[in-house]
Amino acid sequence: MTTSPLATPPVETPGHGLLSGKKVVVTAAAGTGIGFATARRALLEGGDVLVSDFHERRLGETVGKLAAEFPSQQVESIVCDVSSTEQVDALITGAAERLGRIDVLVNNAGLGGETPVVDMTDEQWDRVLDITLTSTFRATRAALRYFRSADHGGVLVNNASVLGWRAQHSQAHYAAAKAGVMALTRCSAIEAAEYGVRINAVAPSIARHAFLAKVTSEELLDRLASDEAYGRAAEVWEIAATIAMLASDYTTYLTGEVVSISSQRA
Repeated sequence: MTTSPLATPPVETPGHGLLSGKKVVVTAAAGTGIGFATARRALLEGGDVLVSDFHERRLGETVGKLAAEFPSQQVESIVCDVSSTEQVDALITGAAERLGRIDVLVNNAGLGGETPVVDMTDEQWDRVLDITLTSTFRATRAALRYFRSADHGGVLVNNASVLGWRAQHSQAHYAAAKAGVMALTRCSAIEAAEYGVRINAVAPSIARHAFLAKVTSEELLDRLASDEAYGRAAEVWEIAATIAMLASDYTTYLTGEVVSISSQRA
């Protein structure tokens, strides 16, 4: 197979002020993955950010890194377990208070794992659906309640996955949850228009980072990456840059859509 020139990841695109003056909230943003990259990208594009995660120590480290890189911008944090309705509601209320308002919410929280259906327990199924799908519903509901009474509109961007379309062995719970995120995105977007809110989703194929390597075998990651047209996985900043575009005023007529961040969809 001929190696594509696109197999070499590009240098990260500099910021262009896409989110200048915007107040951005990102869930599951601690660590090394898409959430952290999205928070960093929002700052790079001129926004102020509140990051959230259930892991308090990693969240503190994340705030320290972001604040050190972007000392002139506001970086806040709230510890939140997205499996708790009370904590998700408190996240949205607290974020609006600390940032002064909310313009963008990125629902990034999700949980995967590899388990064949024949061996899957109810608890495994319920846990993945709760963290990946129901948490997105909780945050969407809380955000829309905020925007319903706000004097301004906003944007929600949900993190789905190409597994909402594709079939993959041992991923039935995760794929079902991500397909649900896609459906939730489409339906809630119709309702959100009344409040001046756009809701879209991204569906990445594979973006390699340290946390993913902990829960997925290197062999599987290598195979999935080689199946992409470029022969490589995405860089997390490439996912984050697309999220920033969807959150920006460059996509004001786009809502209820799922944007595949992949070299091929099926």
